Amino acid sequence: MSDKKPWRIVWLKSGPLHPVDTGGKIRTYQMLKELNRRHPVHYVALDPTAREHTAQAGEYSRTQTWIDWQETPKGSPKFAGELLGNFLLSRNPYVIDKYRSQPWEEIIAKLDREQQMDVLVCDFLTPAPSVFHGDFRPKTPCLLFQHNVEALIWERMAANATGLKKWYLNGQWQRLRTVEREFCAKFDGVVGVSDNDCELMRKDYGLTNVLGSVPTGVDVEFFQPSTQPAKPGKIVFLGSMDWQPNIDCVMHFNEAIWPRIKAADPQATFVIVGRKPPEKVLALAKADPSIIITGTVPDVRPHLSDASVMVVPLRAGGGTRIKIYEALAMALPVVSTRVGAEGLDITDKVDIRLEDESNAFADAVIELLKSPAERARLGGNARKLVCEKFSWGSVTDQFETYLAQTIEMAKKR
Repeated sequence: MSDKKPWRIVWLKSGPLHPVDTGGKIRTYQMLKELNRRHPVHYVALDPTAREHTAQAGEYSRTQTWIDWQETPKGSPKFAGELLGNFLLSRNPYVIDKYRSQPWEEIIAKLDREQQMDVLVCDFLTPAPSVFHGDFRPKTPCLLFQHNVEALIWERMAANATGLKKWYLNGQWQRLRTVEREFCAKFDGVVGVSDNDCELMRKDYGLTNVLGSVPTGVDVEFFQPSTQPAKPGKIVFLGSMDWQPNIDCVMHFNEAIWPRIKAADPQATFVIVGRKPPEKVLALAKADPSIIITGTVPDVRPHLSDASVMVVPLRAGGGTRIKIYEALAMALPVVSTRVGAEGLDITDKVDIRLEDESNAFADAVIELLKSPAERARLGGNARKLVCEKFSWGSVTDQFETYLAQTIEMAKKR
């Protein structure tokens, strides 16, 4: 810190952090716990849970403001109307417009007007339209924490889609690219989660306010190597199953990769661990008894501790995958696409296996299933790497440096 006095940090997010069940929530939760020990954090968020998960917010913030908000159920008539209205009447993508909140705008403006904050952090892009709207711009220094380059995710989803869905996604990602670039430019500072994302924002968006990245962290005390033997043939996927890139990659794995693995190891099982699986994912287990779907789990460690391999066959995505570091901390071998491991400081064939082509991906999994020695080598290297380089304390130290830079940059407006 350049100033010994604690900062009053206002942290904006689209919802409460509990349950801490997504990569973005894990990253924010761990960093905020550290920050809140050093600075008073006021957490200002939409609340779609009717206060169901707000009581635990004291774990990561000293004060909170909750704004009643409900996401329109997908497939409902209201949802269809909102999509149509967005398409016809807005220049923004629906994923941005749906989070617009006048109460959120009013609270932010009041905190700024009354000088109740020293720095404002916008966590993900979704709160940005409530920070900058019309002619309003906060006098408070503002930092955007970009867990992903959002347009890149949608562009990749469009590339893997077909028919009407491809047409729709193409339009949405192009809208998102425009508004993401415009909103990023309004902030005093922008922070990414990988050097790749930062370079993309500088080059593709022409941004001069990108301060740098914070690495992905992991709680190496919580995620310890398992003492129980791995179940032969058990393959696990970990990820929120209400996120479209995860749905896509699980369906792709089932169609293009899983048959080859099953042919080589008929006893293999594929366990999908993650919240809110949609019906088409649930249907996989109904059609194939060797596929197991857990839904929401209170603790992912038991599902990782007896696995032989974790797979991350992502074809779309952005930012970095915390779940990979969690598996590496448990010395669980991981096979991932390069998109899945993008932005992580890991080395192919040293502490992870990276394959993009479906047959090569399957063969890497098969090789690990057949070789306990190779699993032990890869897992041991992985555990050593994350213990030496990636703790949440050091990650938060870096983020705190970016907060100081943001405060200084705001003075030059």
